[in-house]
Amino acid sequence: MATHQPHICHVVPPYLLSAIADNSNNENQIRESARHTLTLHANYIGKREKRFAALTKPRGSRTSAPANAHGRQGIVPDHILQHIADCEDVDDDTRACAKRDLEHVKNIHAKYQQQQAREETSDQKAAVAAKQPSDTTEKTYRAVYDAKHDSDEANLPGKVIRVEGQKASKDESANEAYDNAGHVLSFYYDIFNWKSIDNNNMHVISSVHFGRNYENAFWDPEAAQMVYGDGHNFLTNFTGAVDVIGHELTHAVTEHTSPLDYSGQSGALNEHVSDVFGIMIKQRVENETADKADWLIGEYCLMPGVKGVALRSMKAPGTAYNDPRFGKDPQPANFKDYKATSDDNGGVHLYSGIPNKAFYNASIAFGGYSWEKAGKTWWETLRSGQIAPRCTFIQFADVTVAKAEELFGEEAASTVRKAWDDVGVTRRSYTRTGKD
Repeated sequence: MATHQPHICHVVPPYLLSAIADNSNNENQIRESARHTLTLHANYIGKREKRFAALTKPRGSRTSAPANAHGRQGIVPDHILQHIADCEDVDDDTRACAKRDLEHVKNIHAKYQQQQAREETSDQKAAVAAKQPSDTTEKTYRAVYDAKHDSDEANLPGKVIRVEGQKASKDESANEAYDNAGHVLSFYYDIFNWKSIDNNNMHVISSVHFGRNYENAFWDPEAAQMVYGDGHNFLTNFTGAVDVIGHELTHAVTEHTSPLDYSGQSGALNEHVSDVFGIMIKQRVENETADKADWLIGEYCLMPGVKGVALRSMKAPGTAYNDPRFGKDPQPANFKDYKATSDDNGGVHLYSGIPNKAFYNASIAFGGYSWEKAGKTWWETLRSGQIAPRCTFIQFADVTVAKAEELFGEEAASTVRKAWDDVGVTRRSYTRTGKD
């Protein structure tokens, strides 16, 4: 297994932050820091919920697209392209592409402004906006910014540190965010022929050093970018874990494949999908087959002295940590322990462990690399058009079984069905009674 820096962390679930904030064994400073992080967490989770709710409204609804849907987010901002085109330490090929794309973007903006100037109906304007993604550049650009410890998301992304094709900076967090975003993009393109996070070469923006002592990392659905805190007492170095970036950027991929309402079982599936692709990306970077991998999400995230190994375990949900300062990992591994809750948008982080265990079961049963059969099955499930916005665990399971049979035959379908059966997500059997 590849060598890691010691304190790598993944996106932190709210139940863990709440436990830290509420535990009197922790110092007031630590509890206050957790409360602050929890407040910011609630803010971006609310954005995510609204984003997916808007995406999953019936087609044709005038309110079906968010106010700043990704129509023009797919076009790299002029200032980024200008910076790349003018930067002396950017490689010649990237600089030439940036100059070409800068001219292209200017033309697109001019056309867009001309179109806006015409008198059109609101439906016609919506149609124009819907066409914008097809005019994006053919190259995916990465850019990393310094948030300078500002916790106001209105000030994102911050000051540019490193852009596509530029040499490594002196800021190690920026270099990690840049390189690991590249690993995510390579995985999606090499394995699934998916270009960037929207299949249209959408640029990938990241901001490091967000807030002070901010112990989390997240995908901001409004700004359409990654945001990383530096961590503090328990959790730190989010940019160093490729599964952090893989998990969070996959939320954006989910927007463009099968948008799942971010609440209840569909929300847990949303989180599950991000864990699945995050763990596959990590395993690919480390060249690990399913049977050799540890299946830990947020490996090495806990600071020395904390009793635990990660934030989540896909192999054994509920065993990632057990520390008196923030309790025991609460994730159940079987659907028999599923209970409706109003916390955490209906337990989206809590109950993702159930389908996570099913994916682990399927990957181990298939053997080899997790993305070869299990991953391919889950990917085609997302791309099938058969996943409803309010999809339940059993509905999702049924589609994975069907896709496994289409891709690999009846034996593979039986393997996937058993993987779900073993976590309690089973088809009910009915016995007819009475006279026919």
